[in-house]
Amino acid sequence: MTITAPTPTFSAESLADRVFAAVVETMNLGSIHIGRELGLYAALRDNGPQSPAALAALTGCDERYVREWLEHQAVGGLLVHDDGEFALPEGHAEALLDHTSPASVGPFAQMAVGTIEPIQHVIEAFRSGGGVEYDHFANGRLGQADANRPMFVHELGSTWIPALPEVDAAFRAHGGRVADIAMGSGWSSIEMARAYPKVHVDGFDLDAASVDIARENLRGSGVEARVHFHCENGAAAGAREGYDLVTIFEAIHDMANPVEVLSNARSMLAPGGVVLVMDEKAAHEFHAPADQLEQLLYGFSVLFCLPISRSEDPSAATGTAMRPHTMEGYASAAGYESCETLAIENDLFRFYLLRG
Repeated sequence: MTITAPTPTFSAESLADRVFAAVVETMNLGSIHIGRELGLYAALRDNGPQSPAALAALTGCDERYVREWLEHQAVGGLLVHDDGEFALPEGHAEALLDHTSPASVGPFAQMAVGTIEPIQHVIEAFRSGGGVEYDHFANGRLGQADANRPMFVHELGSTWIPALPEVDAAFRAHGGRVADIAMGSGWSSIEMARAYPKVHVDGFDLDAASVDIARENLRGSGVEARVHFHCENGAAAGAREGYDLVTIFEAIHDMANPVEVLSNARSMLAPGGVVLVMDEKAAHEFHAPADQLEQLLYGFSVLFCLPISRSEDPSAATGTAMRPHTMEGYASAAGYESCETLAIENDLFRFYLLRG
């Protein structure tokens, strides 16, 4: 992933070119989402090149719509066209359909579509000062979960938790207990249990739909006996036996009550336990113009994260561009003795170790 800073230009022509290119790519995202949802890509991957009529028959879709979709995909270089048939290149199939591949990008299209879908509710929130309920962002919720999944598969047990040497060694030697707060669709909890066969994980999320999805994802995972999901607010989740590690992955900035959640996480720790927080790798201070990551974070903040966090009242209204000093302030207010930024290399996220 290459993250670049823009070259400032302020002419009408340069902005017109930029917006036109953005519209083209927005249409591509919508078309990608259609292809994934209707199984069009999967049918091309599994059955090879297809004519519009054949692909329509394979997927149970209308031939006229399928032909238009195929042609749109081909003119954009996502599919290959030859003699009336359309094919999905192998590399594109991996990026669009393999949600455990490091190259997975298909879920980003779903996340982008899901972020835009409730825009009229966001507009009303701008006027009222209120928020937008999470239920309005169904595709955004699913897209975000699948977008993060490859990192959980490939990095959680090999890089992130090993950055906590004492925790990693204990988990490998004799196991332990983990509380995964705001676990969403459950992939982080499942992959922790897979990475550490002696560890037991309790996942907590206040969104009932996410908990249902997590329980479905757990089925057939092989770790059903060691992972349990609970529909509970992270600010009030039960401490149960005490946890050696509490994790909060990409969620603090979305929370209306981050200090209360962090305070409860501290109360859930067993003696010597620690809290690991992963959140956005925003710049240390606001500056403009900024690179593409900062633009992305602010885009999600305006359209998704800030409206969600303000659906509760009162709300900290953190926003997606949560800077290190904000996280450190929340940790201090929650009673932690230290908040350390870990030296984990990641293009998108920053990792904090909290000791209480």
